[in-house]
Amino acid sequence: MRVVGFSGYSGSGKTTLVESLLRHFTAAGVRVSVLKHAHHRFEIDTPGKDTWRHREAGAYEVLAASDTLIALQRRLRPPQDVGLDTLLAMFDPAVDWVFVEGYKSAPLPKIEVWRASTGKPLGCIGDAHVVAVATDSPQALPAAVGCAVLDINSPAAVAGWLSDNRSRFEYRP
Repeated sequence: MRVVGFSGYSGSGKTTLVESLLRHFTAAGVRVSVLKHAHHRFEIDTPGKDTWRHREAGAYEVLAASDTLIALQRRLRPPQDVGLDTLLAMFDPAVDWVFVEGYKSAPLPKIEVWRASTGKPLGCIGDAHVVAVATDSPQALPAAVGCAVLDINSPAAVAGWLSDNRSRFEYRP
């Protein structure tokens, strides 16, 4: 399995890029999973539905399964940070790629998504794990970013770069 992170500030286009890359890779028959960091309180279940009722009643885990989808929820009490290796181990080992969105400080190779229009600083200067910057503003980058510069508006080019460099994304826990 290959693992690549996507980091960047809110509004930079991380989710849009990941969505475009997913469409590109899956159209080519590549199996891709996504690990998305969520904020403290988020819901994937609808209040009142059976799985929500089971979780609210105190279930440690709720696994919902149909012939097209499996979703596992696990209650973390007390609240705790679950390590990236633990989370990645939950994926099907037959997956080709895992796209990790939102784990900005994780020690894994990352593509930073950056737009000058956000007014946010560039993170790759201080993060040795950033292997590329996907941007619509290459002219606004410092002269030496020390990594590849990719066109965020060309997901096919970003996918091509990932495929060409796939060996650097091999996951080793």
